[in-house]
Order: sequence, then structure tokens, then C-alpha cells
Amino acid sequence: MPSHEDEEQGDVFVDESDIIHEVDVDDEDLPDAEDEDDIENMEDQDDSIHIFTGHTGELYAVACSPTDPVLVATGGGDDKGFLWKIGHADWAFELRGHTDSVSSLAFSHDGQLLASGSFDGLVKVWDTAGNLKRTLEGPGAGIEWVRWHPKGHLILAGFEDCTVWMWNADSGNFLSVFSGHGASVTCGDFTPDGKTICTGSEDATLRIWNPRSGETIHVVRGHPYHTEGLTCLSISSDSTLAITGSRDGSVHIVNITTGKVVSSWGSQTSPTEGDPESIECVSFAPNFPWAVSGGMDRKLTIWDLQSSSPRFICDHEDGVACLAWLGASSKFLATGCVDGRICIWNCLSGECVETFKGHEHAIQSLAVSSSLEYLVSVSIDGTARVFEIRNFR
Repeated sequence: MPSHEDEEQGDVFVDESDIIHEVDVDDEDLPDAEDEDDIENMEDQDDSIHIFTGHTGELYAVACSPTDPVLVATGGGDDKGFLWKIGHADWAFELRGHTDSVSSLAFSHDGQLLASGSFDGLVKVWDTAGNLKRTLEGPGAGIEWVRWHPKGHLILAGFEDCTVWMWNADSGNFLSVFSGHGASVTCGDFTPDGKTICTGSEDATLRIWNPRSGETIHVVRGHPYHTEGLTCLSISSDSTLAITGSRDGSVHIVNITTGKVVSSWGSQTSPTEGDPESIECVSFAPNFPWAVSGGMDRKLTIWDLQSSSPRFICDHEDGVACLAWLGASSKFLATGCVDGRICIWNCLSGECVETFKGHEHAIQSLAVSSSLEYLVSVSIDGTARVFEIRNFR
């Protein structure tokens, strides 16, 4: 408020002798309404080209058809699965019948059939038009994952009751039960040659099985292996090695033929930062001598298999929940994060070359279309989103 004295003196002027210091002000440095709009737009940024919103709950699983470049399956906590097509908003088929969360989805390698596994203990087999072909009953416990044999219509499923079951999807006949784990079977798969099965469990062991006899070939446990439950598993394209990650923050590579641990990598988190964070995803590079691991320590580590050392440690702003290679010969890898972002990494240089935004909450799974043009993500925000990746080949 001006004083009474100022009012008597009238206007007060500043002359050159009163100037202490001149500062140049660039108009670009001044915030304006447009800048504020840009900030809001960045927060609301959505890079997806298609959003599927048919679900009414959290999404857990996604699979892309290996033969149809636009056919996608999703499943989640609303007890539903859907078949839908990228770019065809008016085409979707609900996969009805499950009575609990749909936890896993997988297309057969010829693209003719889709398997859905649920915490209701059932595996359902569908054709690509969404027609139910048959229901496969197991021990009644919740299903952690489903996988197809690489050369036929055999289905493998891991259960919370410590067992793994196998069926013939064409006839519906039960073929074998693999018993031996002491806790929930959290991960597993056929080897790419179809001759062996590898499974990992909350009991901190990896088991290698003969699929014909149902007998255990090797049990990998104890030092120098994991000390806590396994969370993820991947098998090399030549069927010789399995890589596993665990809640103990370590990654191990096992020779499938001998059952011996050939490489062990500890958490990349500094000991001063507390207990190791869980490893959530692992994979062998399809066409390079690398392996990758991601976890709640907010890091993607690209390992050199020849030197058994990290090539690159790629930092994220939040935990890494899932990953996917952008093609069988690609150097590019996508990571799905707890903060809803998707990062695209050039694994030759260790650089993040793209960040996709759009999801509001943690991403649970990623899948790549058979044309290598689309990346599909599902999140606990209840949506599936499609992003263009044709520039990363």
C-alpha cells in the first residue's frame, strides 16, 4: 500500500542512477498458458493407437496370435477372456465360462487354438472364432501358467498345489501329472525341441522332466542356486540352457542336460540399499549371446553369456514387471513397468530409444504381433493398449 508521503509527492520515477543490475529476459523463459497446457498434456500423454476396454477388472494376461497379425487374447480379474482384433473396435468375442481370474493365455504354435488358464483350476480350449472346444480339468487348484508343445496340440499347466499337468488338446485326454515340487509351480515350459520340460517353484527348485515318462531327470536346489521361490523361467532356442529368476534377487543359468548351474548373477542393487529386490522377468536373446533380467530393483540387466558379466544395466523409474523381444532377430527389447510406462531398449548400445505412455497403473504382460508391427500391453488399470513398433526391427 502506498504511504501518505508518496501520495503527496505524486508519481515516483526511477532514473539510470537507481539501476543496480540489468538482466536479459528471454520471452521463451516466461511461462504462459500454452506451457501450462503442454505440462498437462505430458501428464495425460497416450501413445497407444488402439485401446481395448471390454474388461471390467484388472488385466493379467495377453497373447498375440502367431499367424493372424491382428488377433489378440486378453484375460483378467473379471473372470473373463476376450478375443479381439487390433484396429477393429467393433469385433470382440467374450470367452465365457471361467469362474475366477484368467491368469494365463497361450495360442498353439500353429495359431489354430487358444488355451486359457484360470484360478478356478480349469483350462479351456478355444478356436480362433471364440468357440469353446473343450474344458480340461486338473487337480482343482489355481493355475499359474499354461504352455503349448512347440510341435503339437499338447497343453502343459502349472498349479498352485505343487503339480504340473499335461493333456492332449485335440482329444481332451489327460496324459500325465508331474509331481515332486513342494510348493506352487510358478513357471515352466517345454524346451523348444519339445523333448524336455522345465518347471520352477516357490520351493526354490528347478525340475527338469521327461515328458513321456513323467519322471524327474534333474532337481536343481541348494547352493549355488536360489534361496527363495522362483518367479520366472526362460529356455534357450537350442534347448540346452534354462535361465531362472527369483524373489531372492538372483539369476541363474542351468545346463538342462546335466542339471548343473553354469552361471550365477546376484542382485545389481547395492548392499546399502537393503534386501535384494525380486527378479520378475528373464529371457535369452533370440539371436545374440545375451540374457536379460528385470525386477523390482528398477533395473534391466543385459548379460553377456560369454563373459558372464553385465553388458549394460538399464535404469528405470520404477520396477520392471515384464519384458518382450520385438522379434526373433531383433536387438530391441520392451520392458513393462510398475509405473505404467513401456521402455524400448537397444540392447546393442544399452540406450532407451522410446518410452510409451498411456497406462495409469502397473503393466502385467506384453506380447508382440506376428507381423512385428504392434506391441500389446495389459495393465491393472483394466485396459489393453496397442503401440506401433514397426520402427524397431
